[in-house]
Amino acid sequence: QVQLVESGGGLVQAGGSLRLSCAASGTIFSINVMGWYRQAPGKQRELVAAITKGGSTNYADSVKGRFTISRDNAKNTVYLQMNSLKPEDTAVYYCKVSTGVMNYWGKGTLVTVSS
Repeated sequence: QVQLVESGGGLVQAGGSLRLSCAASGTIFSINVMGWYRQAPGKQRELVAAITKGGSTNYADSVKGRFTISRDNAKNTVYLQMNSLKPEDTAVYYCKVSTGVMNYWGKGTLVTVSS
C-alpha cells in the first residue's frame, strides 16, 4: 500500500507563487513517473506536469515557463514550483505516482488564485 501526502496549497494573489509537495510512503518498490494533475470546478482533471525517474519532464502548454516540477528520488517526493500564478490556475491539485504496475493518487490540495 502506498500513501501520498500533499502539502503547500492555499490562497495567493495573481502573480504570486506557491510550492506543492507530495511525499510517497509505504511499500514502494519502484516509482517511475511522478506527476501533478488539477481539476477546476466543472472541468475534467488535466495533467499539469510529470517527471520520470530519470528526470525527463512534460508540462501542459498552459503552465510552461511558469511551473517547474522536480523530484527527490531518495525521499520519494515530488515538488511543483508555481510562479506567476493566474486566476485560471485555481483548482484542486492532485499528486499521481506510477510504478509501472499501479497508479496512486493523493487526496488533493486546493490552490486558489485571487485576481
